Amino acid sequence: MKKDFLELLQEQKNLDKHSRWSDVKKSMAEDARYRAVDSSSQREEWFKEYVAKLASTQHGHEGEEESAREREKQERIEASLREREKEVQRTLSTHLRERDKEREQHKHDEAVQHFNALLTDLVRNPDASWREAKRTLRKDHRWDLVEPLEREEREKLFTEHLEQLQRKKKDKYRDLLDETTAITLSSTWKEVKKIIREDPRYSKFSSSERKCEKEFKEYLKDKMAAAKSDFRPRSKLRNRSSTCWTSKKSSRLSLQKDKRYLVLGCIPDERRKLLMAYVEDLDRRGPPPPPTASEPTRRSNK
Repeated sequence: MKKDFLELLQEQKNLDKHSRWSDVKKSMAEDARYRAVDSSSQREEWFKEYVAKLASTQHGHEGEEESAREREKQERIEASLREREKEVQRTLSTHLRERDKEREQHKHDEAVQHFNALLTDLVRNPDASWREAKRTLRKDHRWDLVEPLEREEREKLFTEHLEQLQRKKKDKYRDLLDETTAITLSSTWKEVKKIIREDPRYSKFSSSERKCEKEFKEYLKDKMAAAKSDFRPRSKLRNRSSTCWTSKKSSRLSLQKDKRYLVLGCIPDERRKLLMAYVEDLDRRGPPPPPTASEPTRRSNK
């Protein structure tokens, strides 16, 4: 009988620990299993036992669900912590790599500075060979400080140092030639050598007379190119009027006192060709318009 009554209770929907007997019994009053229990107090007692057991079961389920939720929450926290730890490790690893890279770059820069100081102090001949220079450099106590540099980089820095030495000596040698007022565009090496050979800048440039002569010829070539470039009769020939057109003869007369014209006196034929080419170009273009030629146009545009 009790079993049947409990089955009847199980069939009731929405029963929980808050359900009241006075409400529930109304829905079961017509059922034979309800009437089979003669004692109303017995029915209520069995109902309370059932509800208490149901509450305990529901609480157990709720506890399991709460535990599951707590486990999931903890797993999410642990996963987040693991990911955060990985991110920290990645950041730290990147920082360490960058720090190591900066340290290596600093060591490299210091080695370059030490090596350049060695070259400045010990290598002063622009004609020195790497093999000879290396023997001298190795004897200096600072050589150990340049160990971080690769062999190719040392040779490259050595070559750059020699080029710098050569440029300085070349500049001083050309300063000497610039200061020698007797030099003209038609001067010969034989003439110039007698004038400059006592100057220390001559001997310091090179012990080879052939190299000194070669550089002198390069100097004259540059000066010649500059003189031709500077030869601009335009400044004098442009000051012509439409009524008085400049002739070839008057062009030469107007330039006879111009330094740019006179400096090319050593090549008169070429100077004449340059001048004539320019004058002929002026002839082709015709005389310039008078200063007032554009006035009507300007007035009409207003």
